[in-house]
Amino acid sequence: MIDPVAAFDEVTDGGRRELRCAELVYDVAERFPGLVPSRAEIEEERTHPQKEKRGLEVAQGEFFAQVLADPTTGHHLIHAMGRPRREAQAGLHELEVAGRVELGTVAVERRENVGWITLQNFASLNAEDDASTAALETAVDLVLIDPRIEVGVLRGAPMTHPKHSGRRIFGSGINLTQLYQGQISLVEFMLERELGCVSKMLRGLSPERVRDDGLEEGRTEKPFLAAVDAWAIGGACQWLLVMDAVVAERGSFFNLPARKEGIIPGCANLRLPRFVGERLAQQAIFMNLEFQADSTSGRLLADRVVGSDRVETEVLELARELTAAGPTSLVANRRALRAAHEPLDVFRRYLATYAIEQARCLYSPGLIDNLERNWDAKRRSLA
Repeated sequence: MIDPVAAFDEVTDGGRRELRCAELVYDVAERFPGLVPSRAEIEEERTHPQKEKRGLEVAQGEFFAQVLADPTTGHHLIHAMGRPRREAQAGLHELEVAGRVELGTVAVERRENVGWITLQNFASLNAEDDASTAALETAVDLVLIDPRIEVGVLRGAPMTHPKHSGRRIFGSGINLTQLYQGQISLVEFMLERELGCVSKMLRGLSPERVRDDGLEEGRTEKPFLAAVDAWAIGGACQWLLVMDAVVAERGSFFNLPARKEGIIPGCANLRLPRFVGERLAQQAIFMNLEFQADSTSGRLLADRVVGSDRVETEVLELARELTAAGPTSLVANRRALRAAHEPLDVFRRYLATYAIEQARCLYSPGLIDNLERNWDAKRRSLA
């Protein structure tokens, strides 16, 4: 049977075809039956709760681990995932004309030189799932490709849930009910999230032509800021680790409960120690340590902590500070910091490990036990 690296080369014509993770793995399934599960097999799996699945996604994890472990194919995949989504290219005209684009669970609005991304997944208090992650990536793309926008901002919308009506909430992490019900994908969520929207906030968009030298020249990138109201749980806490600045509401908190859920918290294992140190990072990942925004440890993640009525004002002030000297030195310093702390090769090797280990976690009996014990998932519905 052909190996994953050779299959990647065959399907992408030596990397000349830019395929996102899902496009790649399902094209490989068609071309080389038995190497990875087909789209139909995965879609059938999604009709079952997570604990009743056969674990077909583990083969996908093994495939991506080998593709990413190889420097050439790994860089080609990272490049392809860094290109703008087709949905963003289609929505750019609307943003240019109307100044706002609605993407369902996310909205993008241009106010002067700021691109406001409003998280509005009301049904789940801004928890993440396959669809909301794709919408967020499209929103990030729009901020990056609109020439009139110089800085992006993420903020949660006022919620409509009866318990939190009118309360802004930044993010509640992965949708655990969907995870328990088998609706969270390894490829379309776990991998495309890290290689797509989260990476784009940190690194920007890939240039038209792939580079094989590990340099990040030619990328289209802009600073991103987070405005945290209420809480940044799980994946929302992970977003803070790729932000150029964070403003948090006084009384808000951040945490990473992925270990309690039985999964890996995205790239937090790679990035969190730079912010809070190795020991606190281990406590956060292994023991669910919570960072109160206005505590000593919380201020390692939040640049400014203010009252709820001051959050937007502080964000705009930081946006002005970041863009005051023009984009050239700002982008140069962003790239220099990445070169020092997270060069592309480090990111690539981390994702190779993440791909297979996360796949195994998804099918571990401990994941189901954790969800049933800590989330009471059996009593929750997808409605």
